[in-house]
Amino acid sequence: MIDTADVFTPTRSLLKPMPPSSAIAEKPKNILLVEDNYAHAALIEHCFDSQFLSSTIYHVADGREALDFLYQQGAYAEKSQSPRPHLILLDLRLPKVNGLDVLQKLKSDEALSPIPVVILTTSESETDIEAAFARNANAYVVKPSDFDQFKRLIDELKSFWLTWNRIPAKYSGASSIP
Repeated sequence: MIDTADVFTPTRSLLKPMPPSSAIAEKPKNILLVEDNYAHAALIEHCFDSQFLSSTIYHVADGREALDFLYQQGAYAEKSQSPRPHLILLDLRLPKVNGLDVLQKLKSDEALSPIPVVILTTSESETDIEAAFARNANAYVVKPSDFDQFKRLIDELKSFWLTWNRIPAKYSGASSIP
């Protein structure tokens, strides 16, 4: 497992977006990180922050909170606190509502289904992989235990999904969900 104790200690509030890094991209991109392990979340945020592309990470720690964010309800009813993400990084083993159930709900919603969802998990189970793709995950990625590999993985995910990947314009804005 990844040891983040030597890297840094997470101190950010969950409701505040991570500050964008220096931008060369045309528009800042919003990323919804759904991760209950705070050490993993902090490491992912650190890896995104070290990149040159502009992005804002919104971190939620359970499946219910993810759905509230996506549907702009509960603590996320204020639209400025929950802009439409350009990418969702979703763990599977989540409290309250598990990742597969979150994925099922969002991929069966016409307004949310175009948002790319990358399963980012420690599970290498073939059953989990099949279940994720049966629910229309866009990718399934197992978190490497080595820090350098993990950083490279995040760099490549960010480059592909936020720079090279294209979705229809009507779904690509960081606007609120209708």
